[in-house]
Amino acid sequence: MRKDVEDILEKYKRKLEEKSDEGFSGEYKRFKEEQIGKELSFYEKGCNTCKNILAVRPNEKNNEKLWESIQTTGLKITPEGVMSFAFFVSLVFILIGVIIFILGLLIGSFLFFFPIFFIALGILFFKILSGYPNQKALKWRIQAENQMVLCILYVVMYMRHTSNLEHAVKFAAQHIQDPLSSDLKKVFWNIETGKYNTVHESLNAYLENWKGYNVDFVNSFHLIESSLYEPKENRRLEILERALTTILDGTYEKMLHYAQDLKSPITTLYMLGIILPVLGLIMLPLMGGFLGVKWYWIAFFYNLLLPAFVYFAGNKLLIKRPAGEGESFSLNESLFNEYKYLKIGDALVSPAILAVPLFLIILIAGLSPLWMHVLFPNNGFLNGDWIFGYRGENGPFGFGALVLSLAIPLSIALSLGIYYKLKSRKLVRIREDTRELEREFAGSLFQLGNRIEDGLPVELAFSKVAENLEGTMSGKFFSMVSNNLRSMGMGLKEAIFNLKRGAILGFPSKVISSSMEVLIESARKGPGIVAHALMSISNYMIAIHKVNERLRDLLADVLSSMKSQINFLTPLIAGIVVGIGSLITNIISNLGSLLVGTGTGESAPIGVNLTILSEVFPIDKLIPPFYFQLIVGLYLVQITYILTVLANGVENGVDKLNEENLLSKNLYKSMLFYILVTLITTIILTIMARGVMNTGGGAL
Repeated sequence: MRKDVEDILEKYKRKLEEKSDEGFSGEYKRFKEEQIGKELSFYEKGCNTCKNILAVRPNEKNNEKLWESIQTTGLKITPEGVMSFAFFVSLVFILIGVIIFILGLLIGSFLFFFPIFFIALGILFFKILSGYPNQKALKWRIQAENQMVLCILYVVMYMRHTSNLEHAVKFAAQHIQDPLSSDLKKVFWNIETGKYNTVHESLNAYLENWKGYNVDFVNSFHLIESSLYEPKENRRLEILERALTTILDGTYEKMLHYAQDLKSPITTLYMLGIILPVLGLIMLPLMGGFLGVKWYWIAFFYNLLLPAFVYFAGNKLLIKRPAGEGESFSLNESLFNEYKYLKIGDALVSPAILAVPLFLIILIAGLSPLWMHVLFPNNGFLNGDWIFGYRGENGPFGFGALVLSLAIPLSIALSLGIYYKLKSRKLVRIREDTRELEREFAGSLFQLGNRIEDGLPVELAFSKVAENLEGTMSGKFFSMVSNNLRSMGMGLKEAIFNLKRGAILGFPSKVISSSMEVLIESARKGPGIVAHALMSISNYMIAIHKVNERLRDLLADVLSSMKSQINFLTPLIAGIVVGIGSLITNIISNLGSLLVGTGTGESAPIGVNLTILSEVFPIDKLIPPFYFQLIVGLYLVQITYILTVLANGVENGVDKLNEENLLSKNLYKSMLFYILVTLITTIILTIMARGVMNTGGGAL
């Protein structure tokens, strides 16, 4: 070949590569900077420091699992460092517990609760810190798997018009979210650092990591690679479509088995972790009376150990979750940072600026039976049965104290709900609009492809499709593109992607932006290629949407059951239990007051020897309704939070925005319903008990 011809071809090739890498290069540059100059986190520093002091080696099985998790997440630590850090942190808490116990013995006071509390915290922190890399890797894998269908879609979309694996992988890395995006960028990083020589070697080495977790993703990529060696165009396109079908069919099949296997564990978790413990609370007032169990021991079990059990048991259910629907809406883009804050004048402030004062005000009101008794210990009005109901230093047993105690769990639920609501509401609205556009977009793309195939120029085709879809989100998008083309005199790329007036700014969807990029790239090869590319993308999007809808149907029963448990059954049972517990406690406490007033050796109005009753129901050992409700209310907040996170994980994998949105709703609903049920139950049962006690000659 002539030298001048070779120079021209080489120059044109470089120009094409520059255009292909235009969007990828900036993101890859940031990725390289992170890889080279990334600072160690507090956890990484702690692990490395503790390992230098004393290296604690995990067993062989745990060592292998930890090392795999460390490699997956990119943490700059070792398994020995993980175990050493967990050991030293837990040792600190255990030593605090032992020191408190010894000091108690020295001063002649047998302190048992705080030593046990700190030792339990030490054990809990050891489990959390020693399993942190595994937990981080689990979250990483769930997030990555949720992006795999979109990843294959983008690679197939690109390779339909340009059979170049390197550029297709870069295109996918540019449009999917982390962590899979970072994984694909690392494929190129490993080539640059000399670990591998070609994209094929680096990509195949990366795919080896997924063979044990998602073989369909691996098979789809191998099919895509095999299409490079197919000489016939029709056969090449058929292989690419088969790659997308493979991951879609595999995703549906795995989710089908997951949904079937999930029902029994969810039911077991709900019964053992929620229903039976809450029903068991009815016995607590009697346990306090008979066994002298203090309220803080009950709180230790219900507000620390039990929520930890439910969390870890629920987390095991998420480990088995297969890949699901990918999210094309990225929260991490700087474009959306301002929506996470409140705008006061020109300043952006965190929603916590409202949530924290609200929490403190309501909390102080909820604690008023305690601090008002300290300030006014002998106030007859405040110590009345319907207000605080103190019996000397014992209490508060009064109805008013119980009502005020409801403000404590309410302060937590309300402040968290408001914080998450203010933080997520604008982003949720944007995502809902974007999803509506994505649902319509497949049909719109098909129309656009048909118009172009009929011979209309691309610019005019946008205008015609916008007219046909007037009043829809798709119509709005196409209309914005058309206006930019005609009124602003922009080119097609500028009309869509301009940083100030581009139509894509109002619809931040990676699916839509990638489709438009394929449109712009294929437009260079002629209208026929553009039309076929758009119609193929439309078919791909329809296929993915069908699979996603089928996945939702599979999980519908489980999710419906979990939502009813969160918003109805759990607060209903908890409210009734508080009402019954309050009734039992008040009856016993008033019997105690009656005994004190009558004297020993005589018969009570109900015909029982008072000495026996005073020994069976010592008032100083009863659990006041104030503390009883506090335990149940806090437990309800904890369980609502954990179950909401679990339900979101089952439905969406890792989706922080939807999780915050659900928490803002569920914390409101469950807490308000719980308060309503508690008040109604307590009022009805108290009135009934007053009638019974008055008939028997007592008072309530």
